[in-house]
Amino acid sequence: MTLITKTFGIAARNFVAYPNMPDARKLVEYGVRVEELGYDSVWVWDHMLLGVDPNFPIIDSLTALTGIAARTTKIRMGTGILVLPLRNPVALAKQLSSMDQLSNGRMIMGMAAGWYKREFDAMSLPFSKRGKIMDQNLEIMRRLWTEDRVTGKYSIADPETGVQLEYNMSKAVMYPKPAQSHLPILIGGYADAALKRAGTTGDGWLTYFYRAEDFKKSWDKVLGFAKEAGKDPNSVMSASQLPIMVGASKEAVREDMMDWLNKEWDFPEHSDCTRESAIMGSVDDCVEQLKAHIDAGVQKIIFVPYKYEMKQIETIAREIIPRLKAL
Repeated sequence: MTLITKTFGIAARNFVAYPNMPDARKLVEYGVRVEELGYDSVWVWDHMLLGVDPNFPIIDSLTALTGIAARTTKIRMGTGILVLPLRNPVALAKQLSSMDQLSNGRMIMGMAAGWYKREFDAMSLPFSKRGKIMDQNLEIMRRLWTEDRVTGKYSIADPETGVQLEYNMSKAVMYPKPAQSHLPILIGGYADAALKRAGTTGDGWLTYFYRAEDFKKSWDKVLGFAKEAGKDPNSVMSASQLPIMVGASKEAVREDMMDWLNKEWDFPEHSDCTRESAIMGSVDDCVEQLKAHIDAGVQKIIFVPYKYEMKQIETIAREIIPRLKAL
């Protein structure tokens, strides 16, 4: 799909390791700078709570993107990913449509069902029902964005906790709609249920720290689910978040990169997320490794630069992305 094919985004550091604290104003300046460098999009992480010991203070994803939207004109803004079941879908539909209006149609959302049970418990939401809640929330938002009036009753009950989620809409009118005629939503996750959601109800798949061969294995499933549902597989989008460190050689940077990945990043069990997805080495080394991802079907690469160092970010923009675009 032309919207994101051969485009290159960059992650923003809206979470840090305690006792450090993220700086909301610096996040906005970061967004301005990466737009100047020519990145297609800037992506933030999303959690309400993250970690205990260690814990990771985090600036709200949509607050950060709103600030960036107000100071930029071209760069697209995304979440990698937003934990959809934690949000009231009516309130979120209003917020995202307003953000899309503010940015003149530059939102591209990554969403997933979530994995951190502590967040769900704190917000009185049934963790075991998060997949069903996500599907319901997606439907409610899409209807509010596309229909003149929405009537429908939605309900999910959890007999174990007694939690009852109900949304009763009677001729619900929500304007303005998003600036885009179709606000794109990429689905995150690695289980087959998530891959099916990505290929059917979502607009595509957004993954995290996958090697090229593992990406292709799951991407083929996403396309298969789309085809089974009668959806044109060529319309399904893909994006991959990849850690990267540019240096003298792969051997020269490997120790530092692995130390960072071990201290600040999560690698879910039973997934193909791995530290070995890290792109490392000279510019030539990195281009060669990244080419394998493009060949595997990755349309958009979202770089997660080593410790978000500006030198890394500038090198990627000036020396790596032009070569990838020329492939």
